Amino acid sequence: MPLCNGVASFPRDAYSRDPGRPLLARVGLRGCRSGGTGRCAGMTFIRRNVWDLGDDWADEVLWYARGVEAMKARPLADPTSWRFYAGIHGFEQARWVRLGALTAADVPPSQELLLKFWVQCQHASWYFLPWHRGYLLAFEANIRAAVMNLGGPADWALPYWNYFKANQNGLPPAFGSPDWPDGTGDNPLFTEFRFGPNGDGDVFVPLQFVDQDALGDVQYTGVSNGGTTGFGGVDTGFHHGGGPHGRLESQPHDQVHGWVGRFDAQPPNEDGLMSFPSTAGLDPIFWLHHANIDRLWASWLTVSTHLNPSDPEWLLGPANNGERGFCAPMPDDSTLTYTPEGMMDLEDLGGHEDLAYEYDDLSPDGGGAMPEDQPGPEGVAVPRAANVELVGANDESVQVGGDESRTRVRLDADARRRVSDGLAAKDSGAEAVAAPEQVLLNLENVRGQSDASAFSVYVGLGDDEDPAEHPEALVGTIMPFGVSQASDLKDEHAGQGLRFVLDVTDVVDRLRREGRLDIDEIPVRIVPAFPLPDDKGLNIGRVSVFRQGR
Repeated sequence: MPLCNGVASFPRDAYSRDPGRPLLARVGLRGCRSGGTGRCAGMTFIRRNVWDLGDDWADEVLWYARGVEAMKARPLADPTSWRFYAGIHGFEQARWVRLGALTAADVPPSQELLLKFWVQCQHASWYFLPWHRGYLLAFEANIRAAVMNLGGPADWALPYWNYFKANQNGLPPAFGSPDWPDGTGDNPLFTEFRFGPNGDGDVFVPLQFVDQDALGDVQYTGVSNGGTTGFGGVDTGFHHGGGPHGRLESQPHDQVHGWVGRFDAQPPNEDGLMSFPSTAGLDPIFWLHHANIDRLWASWLTVSTHLNPSDPEWLLGPANNGERGFCAPMPDDSTLTYTPEGMMDLEDLGGHEDLAYEYDDLSPDGGGAMPEDQPGPEGVAVPRAANVELVGANDESVQVGGDESRTRVRLDADARRRVSDGLAAKDSGAEAVAAPEQVLLNLENVRGQSDASAFSVYVGLGDDEDPAEHPEALVGTIMPFGVSQASDLKDEHAGQGLRFVLDVTDVVDRLRREGRLDIDEIPVRIVPAFPLPDDKGLNIGRVSVFRQGR
């Protein structure tokens, strides 16, 4: 597999292609006319919240639509075309054909381009955040080049969608209408394959299932043996999917993908574009979602004890070990080649300061409150030999679907006592310096064919207790983004599925305080978050509990 060895530089000449739509009169020109996609002297690219731009079709949104239209007009084989860029994130031929993204008339990209660029996205990996930052950076440059070629502003920047801000969890209106603001019915931001939580086309992010708790994680890097997966993910090489996702990738990244795309409630229950890694990049809202994930990474780093990895394996990326590198096509036929180290500083970006950008607001919910500094040694990291111990597991696989499923995790008596002792020591303050006790529920080898089947997980409920009446027993909601690929026996991970890791420390500690932990089993209840068709279920190979601490 060839590496990405192209020399990155920002474009000097924008594409001359013009989709032919006359400019709307109300859009004014801003900025210099340099002809490139980099910054003019004194210019700063500022990414702003799409809901705070003042109008459904504010200039930034309208020019984004024009740029998307221009990229969509280019043939698949063009490296700066809309579909080529989607293929960089993922590709599944049968699904693309079914959704109309690939036809018999399409000339495919060359084998050289496919091997260099396509199916490159990093998931279930500590490279998840830096890979997507570079991907967005190059995409933004291509849209900006198209915008400038159409007479638009040289300082155009990609908006983000902050679904956590009050009353802004609904799909931005320009993306939900088939019409342009002038009434013409071919709005390139609209897609019919975006179904929302109820599968009826009403698209919103249900915040009762989506959170930003990952911002409280101290460590960037996690472990893959049952312990915490960290803010940014676990140590891997080049990794396209399968295995445990990092905390930010799990929540809110995976959740928003699944709830926005979901699937049609009407048979044959067609899936949404955002629901699968192989089609997500075809949806224009994908890019605004990922801009928000990128913003949350920047927000996490405002805390003094939150640091990116210093390990050369992360800094230099997989290409340093002979694996595929990270790269994306630029509008001047050059290649942006990048490493995680180069994506750490938004003002420099590995020497590409002409593409540098900033966010108008780094407060997670857009309300101005920033993440608070947390006690602990600066730069604390999860040690490679973190003390992770299996406490117990259930006896058989669990099929989850349209109705709730139940299982019981059998606990090892000695390990259970160590959990109780660790939690008691944490209460007493004895572990102020040592790693505090954590208890993690693992759903292992999760397989299925629906990436948007969400399930809520409850721990400690009695047989006759209704989950809806016991929110204190809820330990999290899983969204299996990427599970269909991870279930494929021909996949690089041989169909081992996904692994979900949920922090159940508080719930288990409550059971301990109530005298309910001194038992042989812990009940686990798995409930569909929204109604599901029978064929949208999942199979969980094992449900287990691990402790991580002293």
